[in-house]
Amino acid sequence: GVSGTSMEKNITLDSATRIELSCRLDNKYSHLKSLQVTWKRGNETIRHINKTEHSWSIQLRVLDNSKLGSYSCTLKGEEEISATFHLQVPKIEGKEKPIVSYEGDTAVMICKSFGYTPIAWTWYMTNGSEQIAINDSLLADKYVINRISANVTHLKILKLTKEDDGVYWCEAAFELGKSKGKLKLKVLSLIVPLKPFLAIVAEVVILVTIVFLYEMYSKKKEEHAEDEKEFDQIEQLKSEESNGLENSSARHRRI
Repeated sequence: GVSGTSMEKNITLDSATRIELSCRLDNKYSHLKSLQVTWKRGNETIRHINKTEHSWSIQLRVLDNSKLGSYSCTLKGEEEISATFHLQVPKIEGKEKPIVSYEGDTAVMICKSFGYTPIAWTWYMTNGSEQIAINDSLLADKYVINRISANVTHLKILKLTKEDDGVYWCEAAFELGKSKGKLKLKVLSLIVPLKPFLAIVAEVVILVTIVFLYEMYSKKKEEHAEDEKEFDQIEQLKSEESNGLENSSARHRRI
């Protein structure tokens, strides 16, 4: 690697094995002399057993998960170069994005182990900070667990309710340890998809109400205007009749 930096490598193990970890100096660093090489497991210094001019290695007998973890070699001299090996059980692939479904529907969650075959699968649901194992044989009307193949497991949840909303875990057991995958389930109320429709209906109702009220107001205004016009006409006729009578009376007096 490059001086002052650390290279990293993940090594996946699912069963007991013997393994050799080796740090080999690149040819461009062959000029370095009097190197001090240190191997560590975590913070604990361990001895390397095999050494050549430009490589140093350790051999491990991995029988259980106590031997898993991080191993590093550091080469110190004129420059410092290091590398770290991460020994781990296979990772389980869940689903990053939440699974979204509706109340009353069925949700299916899937976990996979690529390239490695688990001894057993277990599903858990989260209740607060506690993980509770799902037993489909006791709750057959709620959960169905199918092991589609040795590397794939399905959890089917029937008749979804809001209580099913939350985080679920699938756990794969290997000879050297266990590995978990995380999945999220989001259960929506049936009214959620109706909200846009209800909003449109509400807008239409409001618009129709406004139009209706405006028409009622306009009609009343017209009726009021007609009443006033009729009243004015009656008053005008009364005034004309009164003027006629006064004129007739005046003529009689002149005679």
